[in-house]
Amino acid sequence: MTEYRIQGATGEWEVVIGLEVHAQVTSNAKLFSGAATAFGAEPNTQVSLVDAAMPGMLPVPNAECIRQAVRTGMAIDAQINRWSRFDRKNYFYADLPQGYQISQLYHPLVGEGHLDVSPDEKNPEATKRIGIERIHVEQDAGKLMHDQHPTRSYVDLNRSGVALMEIVSKPDMRSPAEAGAYLTKLRSILRYVGSCDGNMDQGSMRADVNVSVRKLGDEFGTRTETKNVNSIRFVMQAIEHEANRQIDVIEGGGTIVQETRLFNPDTGTTRSMRSKEDAHDYRYFPDPDLLPLELDEAFLEECRASLPELPDAKRHRYEAAGITAYQAGVLTAEVETARWFDALLEAGATPATAANWVSSELFGALNRTGRTIADSPVSPAQAAELLALVADGTLSGSLAKQVFEVMLETGQGAGAIVEERGLKQTSDTGAIEAVIAEVLAKNPNQLGQYRGGKEALFGFFVGQTMKAMGGKANPAVVNELLKKALAG
Repeated sequence: MTEYRIQGATGEWEVVIGLEVHAQVTSNAKLFSGAATAFGAEPNTQVSLVDAAMPGMLPVPNAECIRQAVRTGMAIDAQINRWSRFDRKNYFYADLPQGYQISQLYHPLVGEGHLDVSPDEKNPEATKRIGIERIHVEQDAGKLMHDQHPTRSYVDLNRSGVALMEIVSKPDMRSPAEAGAYLTKLRSILRYVGSCDGNMDQGSMRADVNVSVRKLGDEFGTRTETKNVNSIRFVMQAIEHEANRQIDVIEGGGTIVQETRLFNPDTGTTRSMRSKEDAHDYRYFPDPDLLPLELDEAFLEECRASLPELPDAKRHRYEAAGITAYQAGVLTAEVETARWFDALLEAGATPATAANWVSSELFGALNRTGRTIADSPVSPAQAAELLALVADGTLSGSLAKQVFEVMLETGQGAGAIVEERGLKQTSDTGAIEAVIAEVLAKNPNQLGQYRGGKEALFGFFVGQTMKAMGGKANPAVVNELLKKALAG
């Protein structure tokens, strides 16, 4: 793997990256109330008295949110802390009705774990381990809306109290590509586990990007934090811009200020938002309204038993079945694709053949029609039927493409289309021999040239035979019978 270096005026620089990912927990309600969490609702229609911090309202933890965070921790091989506690993080802002956020600073639910990532798509076997420091559970704040009135800002509390997992990496990443691979892998695992939908465009997964630079071998430099970046591509752009900006500042004789910055996706640049607070600025203390969380073995065992086969394990299983490492990576990247492909294998398809067909024919058709695999008009069972008709010689490759196009348009099964349209491949040697005889009789010049040593014309005779038979002749039988006829 090539090391990522930035060439400055004073030599080479290394970038040091850590990510804090806020992932919205998939659950039936908010972290401490029964209010709904559906995306796109009208402002302030999903707000309970707890979320609005009405006097006398007490938080009650949502067990499903805790369960999902524990399952996520298990999926990244992290330490699950049987005893954890909620803290109050005090700050004052218009979208935070309580005047504090309930979070977990001192005793998080999940401790250290890791992800193994592949930054180079062309070499999926070259992996790097990224440490994860912790996962803590916290409530989200509301949202200020500045575009509703020329002189006022409005507050929407629909997100107030929504459950978040904050997944904090160690500063182990050294390039935009590694950060992109880490986020991609983390998003994939969250979606496999079902603990977060990973919809970054809807704000249910976003990243705070910590970046510093240093000369090789030096101590870590001062870092900046770029807040709430909501796409993997934007995270990579923010890292590249911020690293180059910091190098320019340092080489220009300036110093890096520890601060919070914002990313502008239109320009690909970051700008200063505020100086970075330290933990003591928030005056953390244990939340007096909430008892510590104590997890028993039965709860942990239920969480562990509920985990699905995860991307790495699935990829290794596919590779063991004869699928290439690259295809296995593509097929396991998104949980919907992996589930569709597993259903195809369960319906009897041969792994390597199925992988080739999905990667080329199915993905090509879905891209062409603007569909995802979740709304594919062809089901795994129908695809398995099509591949079986190719395997048993009923369909040639070209006929299979024709049948697949009809399947896409009509939703019919392959067998029904073959019968209805008479598309069955023929291996009738008598019929094929008769057509070959006609082709040779119609092309005496080419026949003479072939028998005179121009063997490249063999393909011409195959094409003419297949054309005469409407593409329905078995190519293997055609080749065999042509060789005999041409030799005579």
